[in-house]
Formats: sequence, structure tokens, C-alpha cells
Amino acid sequence: MSAASARETLLTALASSLEDGSFVKLTLGGYKGTEAQLKNLYVRQVVIKREPLLSFTYRYQTRDIVKNHPMGSGISLIDEALDSGFKSATLFTTAFDLALHKQTLKRLPASHTTPASVSHDRDKHRLIGTEGKTYLHALGITDAQGRVYKNAQDKYRQINKYVEILAGLIRCLPPDRLKQIVDMGAGKGYLTFALCDYLRGLGRHPGIVGVEYRPDLVATCNRIAAEAAFDNLRFAEGAIADYDCSGANMLIALHACDTATDDALCKGIQAGADLIVVAPCCHKQIRREMEAKTSLQPDAAPARDHLGFLLEHGIFMERQAEMVTDGLRALVLEAYGYSTKVFEFISDAHTPKNVMIVGVRSGPVPGPRPEVLARLQAAKAYFGIRHFHLEALLAA
Repeated sequence: MSAASARETLLTALASSLEDGSFVKLTLGGYKGTEAQLKNLYVRQVVIKREPLLSFTYRYQTRDIVKNHPMGSGISLIDEALDSGFKSATLFTTAFDLALHKQTLKRLPASHTTPASVSHDRDKHRLIGTEGKTYLHALGITDAQGRVYKNAQDKYRQINKYVEILAGLIRCLPPDRLKQIVDMGAGKGYLTFALCDYLRGLGRHPGIVGVEYRPDLVATCNRIAAEAAFDNLRFAEGAIADYDCSGANMLIALHACDTATDDALCKGIQAGADLIVVAPCCHKQIRREMEAKTSLQPDAAPARDHLGFLLEHGIFMERQAEMVTDGLRALVLEAYGYSTKVFEFISDAHTPKNVMIVGVRSGPVPGPRPEVLARLQAAKAYFGIRHFHLEALLAA
């Protein structure tokens, strides 16, 4: 078989596979042409705005270039590619594979049994799927068929990112140490439901309580939990500061406003929770302390001199107050025997409330560690902070 005849047979088989739906992908290699650093060409089918196209990925040594073409012109471009440098090609279909090398064409058993996805976006693995999840529909995330609403895409990504983070943390806890979870300030329950769903998928059924101040949300969430048959999940009405967390192995507080985050941290520390996870919201208490002007203690806040060029601007003061507040919270957790880390919860493209503080209890501590408390006091003095709500709660 001549080289031209072999190539024509391959292109005919390609066109037929695209027409009958058996096409999987096409790869071209052995490039000997004039395009610098070009190594391979990968072709797959995509559907964009309901139009079937061929997506070409040109693989260079240091980058990829993707171009989409209509079916007819795409096949012509493949023909040109085989004529201008690519010495080999393999067509994958669900019926057979065709391997072309120079003028040799071999028909091989199919290495794929199903056609590749034609979705333009790559399929993403989600710990929380949507199929059969009545609670996601009840919460306004999906429609009755499990399709995520366009205006709920960010919330759905946030839910999955949250569960992904917690999944890694929970794996560090022995199964017998995860019996009671308390979610402080549960709100509409998006993340509380998702965590319950994920753990049930692992065959773990710890008691989970979502604490929420607003009675209408509590009633709604309890109804949704009953409809989803989440018998280990309930929601309780009350303030974070008043809720008894005794026996909690894990405490969560996401977006509890200002000192409510401190209330939650205090409850978790006092309960001796093995895992504490908070995503703070608002930092007004420490900001007021940092902004306070006092003539009685003019040297009480060296930061006003050293960082004055920043703190004189409101937006920088706000950001500095957030970092100082959460830094002090992390120090308090460390003082009470927790290994701590602070990181971005999810990109601020999805939510501005994107900082998460995690404390993992490293062992029993008879009392706060003096050396860490000394660091805490030094930090407070530097920024002119006389009162820190979390510290006062624990002292009381």
C-alpha cells in the first residue's frame, strides 16, 4: 500500500467514525517538519454551543496550543498535517484502532469500548455529586434533575472545596474519635448537609448538630434533613455563645461574624475538640482597638509609627486588622495545645470570606502554654490591643 493510499484509508475511517459515533480520538506523532519544538497533535471531538467540532491540541516542548475546527475543514487539516511533517498517526474508535506509520497501516483491536466525552469542559471529580441529592434541590443548588443552576455554580464549587478540605483533615482522626460534630452558625445549612452526605458515603454516621440563631432557618433545615433521611443530622436554635458543646469531637464555624468566631473557638477549646475549623467573617473588634487613639499611652502601639504609612489608609487598616485578628486566634489555639494552620479556603473569585483557620489537637494540655501566651501579649502590645475577645472568654 502506498503512503497516499494508507493515509486516504485512515482519513476515510476517521470520517466514518465521526459519522457513526464510534470516534474516540486521533493522535499524530513522529513530527519531522519545520515547526520548531512541535512534538504531537491530539484530536478529539467537542460540542460547543451545540455545534460538533474537532479540537486540535498542538503539543510543543514547553506549551500546548488548542484550536477548534468544523468537522470538514478539520479532516482536511489532518490530511495536511500528515503531509507536512507527522510520520505516524493512530485512530482510536470503539470498533477498532488504526495505526499508520509512514506507508504501513495496521488494523488493531479496539483499545476503547466507549466514545470519549464531547463536553468542552473537562469533567471534574466532585466529592458531592448531584444525582439523587434531594437536599441540594431543596436548598436551591440544583433543579429536580440534579443539574446545578447557573447562579449556584460558585456555591456548588465552594461546597465541594469545603468537603475536600475537611476530608483530608478527618482522615487524620481515628473513626472512634469522630462521634459528635457541631457546626456553629450553620445558616442555610449548605455545608452542614454536604458534610453529613460525605460522611454517610464513607459509612460514618456521627451525630451532627447545626446551631443557628434564626428559627425559620432551623425549621427549614430540619425539614430538609428529614426529607433526605439524614437521621444523624439535626439543627438547633440558639446563639453560639450559649450552646453547650460538651462532647464535641469536631467544631466548625464558617463565616460567623466578628466575635462570634471567637465564641465558637472558645467553645471548641473548652470542649477539647480534636478538630476545630473556622472561616472568620468581619474583624471589627480588633480593628477598633487598632484604630483607638490614646493620649495616656502614646507609645503603647509601636505599629502606629512603624506601619503608619499603611494604617493611615482605611483599606490597608482593614486588611491588617483581619490578619492580626486571625494571627492572634491561631496563637491562642497553639497556646491550648493545637497544631494550627491558616490558608485560603477558596479563591476570592468565589467568595471574599476565604480564609480558614484549622486547629488539630496534638494532645492534652493542663493549661495554656506560657511561652505562647508571651508571644500573644507582645503582639497585642505592638498593635495597641488592650482587649481581645477570645482571650477574655477563655480567661473568664
